[in-house]
Amino acid sequence: MDQEEGQTAVDNIVTQFNTYEDFLDSQITTVDLYYLEDEALARQLVELGYRGTGEVVKREDFEARKAAIEIARLAERTQKKTLTSAGKDLQDNFLKALAVREEDNRNGKVSLNQQEADAAQTLKKQLASVIFIRDRNSHGQEVSGYIDYAHRLKTEDFEVYFNGKKRLLPKPTDLSYYNWDNHIAVWNSTANYQVIADNPEGLLFKYKRDRKILNVDPKAPPGDNSTRIPIQTKLYIQVVIFDHISRRKT
Repeated sequence: MDQEEGQTAVDNIVTQFNTYEDFLDSQITTVDLYYLEDEALARQLVELGYRGTGEVVKREDFEARKAAIEIARLAERTQKKTLTSAGKDLQDNFLKALAVREEDNRNGKVSLNQQEADAAQTLKKQLASVIFIRDRNSHGQEVSGYIDYAHRLKTEDFEVYFNGKKRLLPKPTDLSYYNWDNHIAVWNSTANYQVIADNPEGLLFKYKRDRKILNVDPKAPPGDNSTRIPIQTKLYIQVVIFDHISRRKT
């Protein structure tokens, strides 16, 4: 049995039994108890590999794997609780679209079903969404811009957006910002994207992890591993979400 098969066998045992003693008891036969007349001795012989009807698993391996699985379970539960969209009754399509993408952008990974995970086991996938918004600010001025969703998730609390107390709008600190009334134009690179503002055909964003170009021109393809999704929303004049999925061999 190779290392991977051995680890799988231990995982199966750990998930099947609550304690190491329960596992040992499952390996003891009635014949063992008849001849040994001592349950503790029977358990000890199974632990040493002299008795038993199945896989030999050391106590330290069982307990270490049990603890690791529990830590992973608690971490997943904690992460789900930290999603600001969790438990919200979202009605607008834009807020629903943000909620669907929140976990993957916050964690820097892509959620896969089991079939996809098996097919992509040698690839590390990462989602980085860019949000284009055009609307009027609190002063009635028309503004537009491109927002690095993952960056904004890290720098501010989205609770106010998902509960409807505040609207998500472009800021001068985002990837790009343009005020149509006073013609102020600003752009900034983030930890995820490099802004290419001097392109004669329009604004481009280079994803730093795989160096792929995201083209936000509606008349051009968005680029490799990228999609352009217009969102029908009652909250804004215009919203478009660009999803870029980075694929890298591990």
